[in-house]
Amino acid sequence: MQRVPMTPDGYQKLQGELERLLKVDRPKNIKDIAEARAHGDLSENAEYHAAKERQSFIEGKIQELQSKLAMAEVIDTSKINQSKAAFGAKVKVLDIEADEEHIFTLVGPDEADVKNGKISITSPVGRSLLGKEVGDTTKVKAPARTMEYEILEISFE
Repeated sequence: MQRVPMTPDGYQKLQGELERLLKVDRPKNIKDIAEARAHGDLSENAEYHAAKERQSFIEGKIQELQSKLAMAEVIDTSKINQSKAAFGAKVKVLDIEADEEHIFTLVGPDEADVKNGKISITSPVGRSLLGKEVGDTTKVKAPARTMEYEILEISFE
């Protein structure tokens, strides 16, 4: 079983979502099923079928979250060499060709959220930044073009 790196914040978010599913969503859905069942004929009862479908979704999501949490390796970024880009680092880069600055936070695959600047360490950009220091440049081949980034700043929060 391969361990998946995760920030403490990402781990807490998954735990919170799992807790909500177990303590709020699942009991509410069980109540919805019982209520729909009380309405009689189940073969033509749309509420019952919708509640059963929701139950299936909730149970699947619970299993998925439990699996992710079991495989998570929570990494304390304070114990990482902070002079190089590594897991948990916030890296400010300059796209040399486009002359644009970007800030990427390097996270595990389960926490990636490109819209919020969180990129996976397994993505092409994430892999290219790992181990680099301020002043280094790196090239990333993407389908549209090859991007060249200069690392301007590395910080850990």
